Amino acid sequence: MIRFPTNATQVGKAEQAVNFMSSTVVSVPLKCGQPGTFPLTAAYFAAFISLGLTVGSLGPTLPGLAEQTHVGLSAISYLFTARSIGFALGAVRAGKLFDSKPGNPLLAAMLVAMSILMALVPLEPQLSLLLAVMLILGAAEAVLDVGANTLVGWVHGVRVAPFMNAMHSFFGVGALIAPVVVAQTASFNYPTTYSYFVVALLLLPVAAYTLRLPSPVSAAAEKQEDSSVTNARLVLLIAFFLFFYVGAEASFAGWIFTYTLELKLSGATTAAYLTSLFWGALTFGRIATIPLAARLRPLPILTGSLAGCLFSVGLMLLIPRSFAVVMLGTAGLGLSMASIFPTTLSFAGRRMSMTGQVTGWFVLTSSAGAMTVPLIIGQFFQSIGPRVLMFVTAITLLASVCVLALVIRSSKSEEGVVSRDA
Repeated sequence: MIRFPTNATQVGKAEQAVNFMSSTVVSVPLKCGQPGTFPLTAAYFAAFISLGLTVGSLGPTLPGLAEQTHVGLSAISYLFTARSIGFALGAVRAGKLFDSKPGNPLLAAMLVAMSILMALVPLEPQLSLLLAVMLILGAAEAVLDVGANTLVGWVHGVRVAPFMNAMHSFFGVGALIAPVVVAQTASFNYPTTYSYFVVALLLLPVAAYTLRLPSPVSAAAEKQEDSSVTNARLVLLIAFFLFFYVGAEASFAGWIFTYTLELKLSGATTAAYLTSLFWGALTFGRIATIPLAARLRPLPILTGSLAGCLFSVGLMLLIPRSFAVVMLGTAGLGLSMASIFPTTLSFAGRRMSMTGQVTGWFVLTSSAGAMTVPLIIGQFFQSIGPRVLMFVTAITLLASVCVLALVIRSSKSEEGVVSRDA
């Protein structure tokens, strides 16, 4: 049962679980519907909507931010780099913060910090200042991400799986809403960057609601020795797979708005809705594949998803001047990408001990992919042309397929060694 801190002795036994982007997660078993569960769950779902809002705002506002700072698209693409570096730095420290401090006030503080930083974005006339804002924003987003994952685990314990899947779907809801906010801002003849003021205001009620709730207690867990053997080569291969995949996802989501404008396929409002279509398809796909994941092993889901990704990008490469094809490809790519990240973690968990160190490698390489690949596209967007987005996305997805083949081969080799030893 869940307990809230009223005195220093109210700490009971708990189970230890490793969660995404957190080195240690302690679970407190409880029954769904127990008093205090639903308000806390709602707070963490709302926090993930907030995270989706801030993350989803950057792509549709890139041209506006470039105009605001008087730089080209190649220079403004460094915002992805600054944000990803901040995210990686924040993720390193976040787990220890939530282990040592009350979770809800810390989560609320991150929401307030994100609100302030979002409000500063339209006010920065220089790229250097904007890069600093994005660096700190990325760190705050990482702490929020780790915190919500950790706290929802403490609340729901061993029954956390459906709540965790639902929470990550709410990230997609926020990322879907963000381009709509940008489009509506543009429809009122305001600069698209003014949408950051709207998002900043939307975060504050979530912070206030979270702050008023008592924090779930992290109970001390008995250390258990794990007998699983971790294959270092397999860890490295899966980390590379996530580097390429997350790089492709971040690149497409961040650049599809500008791609559509530069090819004159639509106006700014419609292009923003195209970004929403991608995040909407991603969110719908995550929800729809929950029962599929219960019936199938991870590998068929991964291979089918990657095949869908390549088909969607290939369609947009073959017919680049049709907005209908780009819209269809965007929806197909979002649906196909939906299950790849959580399924990869499930795939890894079947083959190794998912320790904090292993999870840390996956988080860092994912952040590196989100930092590197969009930057590469930005450096060649003007010299080669907008189609560089589709070329680089296709190349990174093909690299993911190649690495996945090596992962399968390494897994089978490991299983063969284990069988012979047995």
